[in-house]
Amino acid sequence: MRITEAAQHLGTSPRMLRYREKLGLLPPRFSGVHRQYSDLDLRAVALGLSLEQRYDIGPSELAFALRVLAEPETRLRIQDLGERIGRLTAQPARALDFEQQKALRLLRRNPPYGGRK
Repeated sequence: MRITEAAQHLGTSPRMLRYREKLGLLPPRFSGVHRQYSDLDLRAVALGLSLEQRYDIGPSELAFALRVLAEPETRLRIQDLGERIGRLTAQPARALDFEQQKALRLLRRNPPYGGRK
């Protein structure tokens, strides 16, 4: 269906659909000059609108969240920020570090040779 019909069906405007496409919130266009909105396109936009409403965010924020999920370097930088500001806890760098920390906690609870300080 054409953009005007799709916008009416979704309760939004053609301009907003173009904006969502620019942000990457629609499946890529496969052929043709004018996008023909498929059922897949409409379901993707409806899901995006639902997520935006549920989490009180805008399309650009949703597009950035997808970028964070898709780009490992971006995810790592955002994770670093989250750890620095205390919104995220740092993950052990390696499994060995995790095991070492676990062993140290166990040793503090159960001192070797039954001795107490």
